[in-house]
Amino acid sequence: MDNALVITFVLAIVVFIVGTLIVPYFKAKRKKRKASATEINSTKQMQLQAYERLILLVDRIALPNLIPRLGQPGFTANEMNKYIVDNIRQEFEYNITQQMYVSKDAWSAVKNLKEQNIAITSHIASLLPETATGIDLCRVLAEFLLKDKRGTLHEMVSDVLSFEAKKLM
Repeated sequence: MDNALVITFVLAIVVFIVGTLIVPYFKAKRKKRKASATEINSTKQMQLQAYERLILLVDRIALPNLIPRLGQPGFTANEMNKYIVDNIRQEFEYNITQQMYVSKDAWSAVKNLKEQNIAITSHIASLLPETATGIDLCRVLAEFLLKDKRGTLHEMVSDVLSFEAKKLM
């Protein structure tokens, strides 16, 4: 019986030592897995927020939304053009860091929208006579937007951003 007691005691010590070594290993592994899942969720959340901000940016620099918001009485067409272009650039620059969190294609779409809106506004302003007012520029821009598909590019860009954001959910 003494041998059985010694063997039981030795086995208990072995189980205790093994348990002391294995339990912390599995706890650390589970903690690491949980931290990894939290990090993935945090990254997805940041990406979703970036898409949300870019959709808002697209809405803010969409010419159909921008013209009524920025229309200033008393401006010449050239002053209004500069005001619109400056506003588009400021909005874009304010959100430039969002490119870190979105796909290259999504960022390119937003960037192209910005460039196109600046080009359209500047081109139409250059066609107006020197005596044209800011209101004249806004009116001609509005007429252009009604006739040309490029006036709805912001809707396509928003759809692309929404589609990519939904893939993250």
